[in-house]
Order: sequence, then structure tokens, then C-alpha cells
Amino acid sequence: MLERKPRKDRTEVTFVLPAGTPPGPVSVVGDFNDWQPGTHTLTPRSDGSRAVTVALPGKSEHSFRYLAAGDYWFDEESADSHDGLNSRVHT
Repeated sequence: MLERKPRKDRTEVTFVLPAGTPPGPVSVVGDFNDWQPGTHTLTPRSDGSRAVTVALPGKSEHSFRYLAAGDYWFDEESADSHDGLNSRVHT
């Protein structure tokens, strides 16, 4: 799930996954972090879900995927769109 908070010149996008699905550490990897695993690792929230917030430029589009333990790549089903293998978020 994606949550958005518009700011003056950017949008804070929070990437959210349910607790334990998939198990182990998960990071969001995309063009906004040069596709570097571990840069934006999801951390537990009080409700048990896991999340990480990334500030992205306003009125932009970005490709991303999730990377879980065991080199398991997966997409965001509720992304704004999909581009081949990647999920897309529009700010």
C-alpha cells in the first residue's frame, strides 16, 4: 500500500506492507535510490505493519520494486501503474 503526504515542493510517499508478508527484512528499491538494496528498509509500525517513507519531488513518476530476504523481488499491487517488471508511483 502507498500513503502520500503532499508538501510544498515534494511528496512524502510511505511504502507499507503487512506484518511478516513476506517474512524477513524488506527494502524498497527504485530509481529514487539508484536501485540500491537496503537504502530504504521497511521498519515495524505499532499496528504490526512495516513501512518506510521516502521524500520524492512533486509532480514526478518513479519506478520501484520491493526486495525481500533470499533475493525475492516483488511489486506493489496498489501501485499507480506498472512498467514491465516495475511498479510506478506518481507524486
